[in-house]
Amino acid sequence: MNTIAVNQLSTIRWELGEDAQAYAAHGFQGIGLFRPKVEDFGIERCVELLTELNLSVTSLSWAGGFTGSDGRGFDDAVRDAMGAVTDAANLRAQTLIVLAGGRNNHIQKHARRTLCEALAKISIVAEEFGVRLSLEPFHPGCGSEWSFIHDLESTLNILDCVGSPNLGLVLDTYHVGMDDEILGWLPHVCEHLHLLQLGDGRHSPLGEMNRCLLGEGCVPIESIVHSLLEQGYQGPIEAEVIGEDVEPLAYEQVLDHTREYLDQFTGSQV
Repeated sequence: MNTIAVNQLSTIRWELGEDAQAYAAHGFQGIGLFRPKVEDFGIERCVELLTELNLSVTSLSWAGGFTGSDGRGFDDAVRDAMGAVTDAANLRAQTLIVLAGGRNNHIQKHARRTLCEALAKISIVAEEFGVRLSLEPFHPGCGSEWSFIHDLESTLNILDCVGSPNLGLVLDTYHVGMDDEILGWLPHVCEHLHLLQLGDGRHSPLGEMNRCLLGEGCVPIESIVHSLLEQGYQGPIEAEVIGEDVEPLAYEQVLDHTREYLDQFTGSQV
């Protein structure tokens, strides 16, 4: 049974209480939490509300930036990530999403070594708290400042380097789904997959993320989802719909469309 959820970035202008009430009203079973919204709302209040609404936390976004691309030093980024692990445990989040950080003028080998060192440190704490970490690759066209890890092969190499049982990955179809070889990579990915995020776009990412309504772009979402389900993926499926193409739409309309789209090929799973 795959938990069907929405990431809070999809309703970025709402506060957490509005998000949770609307997601539950639309029949979603989970919510992907965004740390700034959680901080504004309060963790204890958040736990109480989600328990009342019977919403599970499919993810907490995000920790990372270990290369200094966001202005923080390595130690500060690691400390923040360890705090995020504690928050994820308190929220009973199914995974904490991790972004590597941009290359930030480092050579690739140094950036990779820095990321592996950070993940090794954080994984120890994550294992103690029973929190799963998920490294997310970002498309270089819209995420070079967020991550120097851009594809599934590089992500799997990092997982192999760190070797923690608590470390896996996020597959966001917006970032990696337009790769012509995506379906061939899925058998290698499935056993490490903690979270499947669904995003669609009308063209390859360039500049800011600009997702469209699910099913209205060029990402082969249905093929990806069906392939992973056939291979036994039982983790959460979380929609993330944000960008200029959907900004004019009311959030209720976005949620209605998202739920209807997911029901097309996951209705038998939920």
